[in-house]
This record gives sequence, structure tokens and C-alpha cells, in this order.
Amino acid sequence: MQTLRRYKDQILGLFSNDIGIDLGTANTLVYVKGRGIVINEPSIVAMNQKTGQVVAVGQQAKDMLGRTPAHILAVQPVVDGVISDFEVTAEMLSYLIRKAQEGHTKFLGPRVAVGVPSGITSVEVRAVRDAARAGGAREVHIIEEPLAAAIGIELPVHEPRGSMVVDIGGGTTDVGVISLGGIVNSRNIRVAGDRFNADIIGHTRNEFKLVIGEKTAEEIKMAIASVASSRDRLEAIARGRDVVTGLPREILITDQDVRNAIGHSVEELLEAVKEVLESTPPEIVADIMQRGIYLAGGGALIRGLPEFLSSALGVPVVVALDPLTAVVRGTSVVLSDLDAYREALVKSDDELVPTQ
Repeated sequence: MQTLRRYKDQILGLFSNDIGIDLGTANTLVYVKGRGIVINEPSIVAMNQKTGQVVAVGQQAKDMLGRTPAHILAVQPVVDGVISDFEVTAEMLSYLIRKAQEGHTKFLGPRVAVGVPSGITSVEVRAVRDAARAGGAREVHIIEEPLAAAIGIELPVHEPRGSMVVDIGGGTTDVGVISLGGIVNSRNIRVAGDRFNADIIGHTRNEFKLVIGEKTAEEIKMAIASVASSRDRLEAIARGRDVVTGLPREILITDQDVRNAIGHSVEELLEAVKEVLESTPPEIVADIMQRGIYLAGGGALIRGLPEFLSSALGVPVVVALDPLTAVVRGTSVVLSDLDAYREALVKSDDELVPTQ
């Protein structure tokens, strides 16, 4: 049976593309078999509210954030890693799938694997699957992001040895313990990149009486965010509106300011990792102590975070190679050998579904 299924997959592969998608709150990455990662764009869609039409998707839409007229709304259709607006998400996926296939369109719709947060509900799974199908996918496979990240960074997920991955994305952080091809223990918390941005916005308002936007907060975080102090003082300019006068003003913000802003959220992240370790079987904990914890996602790039977690947990913490693309690389591996990973899928559908 498995041999027949493999032959079927190989034959259908001649007529359709394999596309892996990391459907993130902040960014969506798309991998196409044989071509690598072809799209890495913000998960933002600009809509014309008068006509209901999509004006822009991705980076073009992000550039419009905070700068649109009243009838054009730039929105994030994926909030905390799950779909909040089905129609807009379908439009975004349709755009991304079409763009990924430009010049390489085949007879059948693509076979798609999508990474989703751990602990996703069956309703949310159906929303992701239906949105991908509405975007043109022939077949949709869904895998939890901690497992996809572990596969993407080439951890031995099928072996009887425990591995731990902390995927710090835009909307959520997924903490997952993996062994024998499945997730043994996991936790999903809403402390991630967007929370850090909100912390920075709140801190500048409270401490400096300056209102800044999300885009400015994101730029400050990427430029100078750190968890531990260093010899070199990092600085960035924050421009916004003065709370008192209502007039434009700029200030100099330092890495110490950002540490003060995000400190509470980093502690929440640490507590979530501790809770997962505390409820993990001792044999697997022993494996994790020996092998270490792997950080993936954009949050893994915050300066000093691995050292902070390692010191607090007493376990080696390593940033995965190219952490931003770990999940999408994992989805590509799953598509290349579905039989090996079939049991790991949250929801799979092998039926041939004609594109609408």
C-alpha cells in the first residue's frame, strides 16, 4: 500500500508543484520544491473597504501600515498564529501560491504543507486547510510548528531520543518536546515578537511620553534588543508624537531601555519553558540536558537570549542554523517524504481536489 501511494505521489508530482508554507503572524515564508525559499513577505494585506478588493499583499502592504487613507485598511489576517479573517487569508494565500508558481505552473494545483502553532483546534485546522484550498491548493497537509522546526534543523525526530525546540515567532512561542516522530509535550504562549513590540511602545509612552508606531517598535527591537548587558552600548532613534504637546519629537533609546521594556515578557517565556520541562518524562529530560534546547524563529535572534535561558535552566541552549526558515524547511522535508511523516501530520487529505 505504501509503495502504491509513493508511486502515486511521484506521478502526481510530475504534474503539480510541492509548496511548503510557514503561515506566520509577522511573516509568511514559501518554499517550492527544486527552487528553495522563493517568498519571505510580511503577513499583511491592504484592503479597499469601499470595493472589498485587495490593494496589496506582503511587503507592499506593510509599507502602507499607518499611512493609508480612511477607505484602505492594512490588516494582519493571521493573529497569534491562527486565522482571524478567513477571506483575507485566502486572498493572501492565493497571491502567494500564484507568485510562487510564476513561470512554473503545472497542470494540477500544488500540493501544500502548512506549519501551524501547536495545540491548534480542529476548527482552526479546518480554516487553514480551507484557506489554502481556496488559494488554489490541490492537497493540503498540516504540521505543528515545533515538529516542523525540528525536522527543518535536522534533529533526529524519528529516533527514541528527546529533542526540545522553542520556536519564538511573531504572535506565539511554541515550546515542543519531540521523540519518535511526534510531540511528547508542548505549550503555546502568546509571548513573542508582537508582545515585545507592544512592550517597547508602552515603555516609550510611560517613560519618555512619546507615542511610537508598531513599525518603529519593530525596527528598534531588531536594531538594539538584548536580554543581557554588554560592553557596547546600543542606541537607536525613536520618532513619534509627544504625549503632552501632540507635536513630533525624537528621542535616543538604548538597549537598557529595551531590556527594561521586554524583561517581564522574557520572564514569562522562561516560565513556559520551565513548565514544559517539569511535565516531561525524566528520560527525555536527560536527553535534553545532553543535547540542549534549540531556538528557532525570529525571536531567537535577540541578543543574549540563549545565554539567559541556559543560565536560568541549567541546560545548553543553541540557536538553530538560519532560525527564521526552520519551519518552512521542515514543511519541505515533510512533502518530500510524506510516508515517513504521515503520522506526524495534524490533518492530511490525500484526495485529489479540483481547483475551484
